[in-house]
Amino acid sequence: MRTREALLPDAEQIHGLIAAYSGDGTLLPRNFAEVCENVRDFFVLEDHGEIIGCGALHLYGPHLAEIRSITVDPSRQGSGGGERLVKALLAQARKHKVSSICLFTRIPEFFSRMGFAMAQREDLPDKIHKDCCVCPRFHCCDEVAMVRGELPKFAILPQPTNWLVKIEV
Repeated sequence: MRTREALLPDAEQIHGLIAAYSGDGTLLPRNFAEVCENVRDFFVLEDHGEIIGCGALHLYGPHLAEIRSITVDPSRQGSGGGERLVKALLAQARKHKVSSICLFTRIPEFFSRMGFAMAQREDLPDKIHKDCCVCPRFHCCDEVAMVRGELPKFAILPQPTNWLVKIEV
């Protein structure tokens, strides 16, 4: 088994893996166009050339990234593939120098073994304002928020410098 960055031709298989887990609410549904638009966020897990898992790292800014849409084919679970995917996504977060990685899950035990700690939803304002407020389960969410790294804050951009220069004629 190996992980690699996803390519656009992988989008159909990624969509299929996510769809297999979105019917029961394990994963949020993603339509094919959405997967294509965000394919650069994904890593895939391959075994003998067959894609058997996927996961994405969504960047909010240097203060926060989210691991999302992580799944392994049911017939291939228990062989370490999920851990390989998480490690690949954490390496990608380090590459981008992200200080905090979050995720929402119903299997916190798995992620706590990988260094994630439980958090309050309120500790993840970027995630809440982007995704959660439009989720059909917003008011009855049964997922656990988890974080690895320092707790993030809203992205605060530096004040723009006065780039307009007066030109005298």
